[in-house]
Amino acid sequence: MNNSPPTNRTYLRYEDAAQEDRSAPRIRLKIPATMRPSGSPGFSVIVRDLSLSGVACEALTGMAAGTRVWLTLPGLAALQAKIIWNDGTIVGCEFSTLLNPAVLQDILARFPA
Repeated sequence: MNNSPPTNRTYLRYEDAAQEDRSAPRIRLKIPATMRPSGSPGFSVIVRDLSLSGVACEALTGMAAGTRVWLTLPGLAALQAKIIWNDGTIVGCEFSTLLNPAVLQDILARFPA
């Protein structure tokens, strides 16, 4: 499965387009999680890559770029994020605040890449 962002994306703001520069290295993995859009019930997703600044998840959803979501990984509190791109099967999200490096290391210890 291709975990890359789609090539035909349109961004509304420069800060969103700048995500293509990848502010942190991404780690490929496979973690079951829950994603909940603001004001809606959550649903199951599979985290396919993770970094300090964002995540890509398998998610069959029509949520548009800019949608606020909360991602809950096993054993962690929900992480607020914003959808940056969506190709219909994978969504790329930017965390509202950077993930703490110690939290990332804990996740990698529990779910090896």
